[in-house]
Amino acid sequence: MTGTSSPAATVSTPCRVAVAGASGRMGRMLIEAIRASDDCVLAGALDIAASPAVGSDATAFLGHASGVAITADIAAGLKNADVLIDFTRPEGTLAHLAVCSQLGVKAVIGTTGFTEAQKAEIAAFAQRTAVVMAPNMSVGVNVTLKLLQMAAKAMATGYDIEIIEAHHRHKVDAPSGTALKMGEVIADAMGRDLKECAVYAREGVTGERDPSSIGFATIRGGDIVGDHTVLFAGIGERIEITHKSSSRSTYAQGSLRAVRFLAGHKTGLHDMFDVLGLNTH
Repeated sequence: MTGTSSPAATVSTPCRVAVAGASGRMGRMLIEAIRASDDCVLAGALDIAASPAVGSDATAFLGHASGVAITADIAAGLKNADVLIDFTRPEGTLAHLAVCSQLGVKAVIGTTGFTEAQKAEIAAFAQRTAVVMAPNMSVGVNVTLKLLQMAAKAMATGYDIEIIEAHHRHKVDAPSGTALKMGEVIADAMGRDLKECAVYAREGVTGERDPSSIGFATIRGGDIVGDHTVLFAGIGERIEITHKSSSRSTYAQGSLRAVRFLAGHKTGLHDMFDVLGLNTH
C-alpha cells in the first residue's frame, strides 16, 4: 500500500546458555535440549579437569560440531554465557556460582545435597545475580509439590505421612533432594519444622509411630530415573500422591523454562514455583 510500511519483524536474540557437568548424563540431556530449542544456544560447557571429555566438542556425542569445547576453566566456560545450568555437586556448584556472580551470569541450579551453610552462600550470591534453585526442575514434580501442600493443609491431623523415593544405583545422596523438598513443603503447610519431625531410619524395636513425624524411605537400584510417593495413611483410608520420571528430559525442559524466567530478573533467589506461577501469597 502506498504511503505505509509494514512493521519490521522482531528478531529475538537467543539466550546463551552454559552447561556444567557437560559430559555427564544430565549434562548431555541439557545440551541436547538446548540444541533443539528455538530460543537458546549453547555458549559454554564445563566439566572437571579429570574428565576425558575436556577439550572435545560439547555436542560431539550428537554427531554435530557446535564449536563449544568442554573446559575445566570456569571463567573460560562462562565468558560468553547469559545463564549457567548446573546439575553437579555442591562444591562444584558453589565454585561456579562464585564466578557467575563476578561475571553477571545468571544460574539455574538443580544440584542437591547442600548444607544449610552452603544454601546461605547461594542466597548471598543471589544478591549479585539472578538464581533459580530447585531440587527438581520437572514441571510435573513441582505441580506435585503444590498438590502436597494442599493435601497437607487438609490432612494435618489424623494421617500418618511417609515419603518413599527410588533412584538409580549411581545417586550419591539420600534421601533425594526432591523427597526432602516434599517433606519441607508438607511440614511447612502443617506448621511443623522438618528438622524436628523427620524420621530417616527405622530398625529394631522402634516403639509406636509418633503421629507428628514424617517418615522417609530410600530405594537405590538399577537405572530408576526417579520415583516419589507420598502416603497419607489415615484410619479407614489412605491417599497416595505419586510422581514417576521415565526420562531426564523432563528436568531439561523444566530447566529451560527456568532459563526463560530469568530473562526478566537481574538478581534474587527464585524457585520453580516462581517459574511456574504456583507461588500464592
